Amino acid sequence: MKIRIKHFLFTFLITILLTHTAAVAQQKKAVAGATNVTAIKQMAYADSSRLVDIYKDLHQNPELGFMEVRTSAIIAKELQSLGYEVITGIAKTGVVGILKNGDGPIVMYRADMDCNSVKEITGLPYASTKTMKKDDGTEVPVMHACGHDAHVTWLLGVAKIMVASKNQWKGTLVFLGQPAEEPLTGAKAMVNDKMYDKGVPVPDFLFGLHTTPIAVGSVKNGTGERAAGSDQLDVTFYGIGGHGSSPELTKDPIVMASNAIQQYQTIISRGIAAQDAAVLTVGAIHAGGDNNVIPASAVVKLNLRWFNDKIRNTLLDGIKRINEGIAVANGLPKESYPTILMKGSVYPQVNDSALAYKVNKALSSVMAADKIIVNTPPIMGSEDFNHLVLGNNKTICDYVWVGTANPEDVAKANQEGKKAPYYNHNGNYKVDLSAIPLGTVIGVTALLELFKK
Repeated sequence: MKIRIKHFLFTFLITILLTHTAAVAQQKKAVAGATNVTAIKQMAYADSSRLVDIYKDLHQNPELGFMEVRTSAIIAKELQSLGYEVITGIAKTGVVGILKNGDGPIVMYRADMDCNSVKEITGLPYASTKTMKKDDGTEVPVMHACGHDAHVTWLLGVAKIMVASKNQWKGTLVFLGQPAEEPLTGAKAMVNDKMYDKGVPVPDFLFGLHTTPIAVGSVKNGTGERAAGSDQLDVTFYGIGGHGSSPELTKDPIVMASNAIQQYQTIISRGIAAQDAAVLTVGAIHAGGDNNVIPASAVVKLNLRWFNDKIRNTLLDGIKRINEGIAVANGLPKESYPTILMKGSVYPQVNDSALAYKVNKALSSVMAADKIIVNTPPIMGSEDFNHLVLGNNKTICDYVWVGTANPEDVAKANQEGKKAPYYNHNGNYKVDLSAIPLGTVIGVTALLELFKK
């Protein structure tokens, strides 16, 4: 009997001791995690003044796709000063920084660098007043109306803290400054320029951040399809030019283009089921130059959005049929039928479910759980982000949308019945400066999580 009691007491004491030890270990782990987050925040906000200055400089000096010479030079210089191995000149202006830190996964962090052909109307003291010449020779006002200046700034802030935190992760870290996201051609161009044969390691994980006009302190990081596939194409209508007073002697390509633009919309309204998502937008029409001259050609610039090949083919086939029908109606010979120039094209951007969940769990240490928004439909906007690794059967991706709008602006817009105070690609698009250090914290927190086994 005494032996049984002694055995029971011994077992009871051992159980208490093990439970206490486990609790202490868990507490230490929690404290260590909290300490890491605190240290990350301290470093990001201590660097805030420098980062904001970088952001303002980039905002005042925007550069169009494949012309980001100044921007890529800033990235290269900053990464080199931090000890990264830097490769420049990939697809003209693409730049990569590599930091090897022992055995572990390869994680690539991508930031796009290019701006938009948009005139800034924010009235900010650091607003862009620049113009640039496009490839066709036209001079246009330019601004960062999609937040790529913030993306580059976050990359530089994250890169600095990751060096300072090398004792917290093992593996290979790759920072990539990508040109020409807006025309949806930059990612493909870097791959086609054989960057993976030039020393850039193929990543296990591809990660990135993008601004969005929800309140600072919130993120969107859902799973599955997050952005639509897209095609950018130019349709050229050919006719016979002549004097504006004698239209009967001409075949007017402007009238043809106008008819086509109207008919294109019937592809959506009558060719695609209402339950299926698709967008066809005409972004520009270029034709002629004088009031009294009917030109010989007219160019219509379109962009398409879709989520599967069936819808994409319906759009492309419909455009071709409408073009040829208009040519026939105007009595044009086959050699004068409209031509289609396919430019940028991307597939839908997809977030890996397990990876997004892993990142969101880590971000819950940075912001309240209800500020991590996951249950949102995919946007009709597009991204070439995943084309950096498309088809390699190795890399999994997560792309996070970071709130960068002033909370007061958001609240006021909501009161007025608006979803947001401003939108991407508009001249009034703003990134609140408080989002600069917070975006850096988000980036570092996510990367450290991705390096964990």
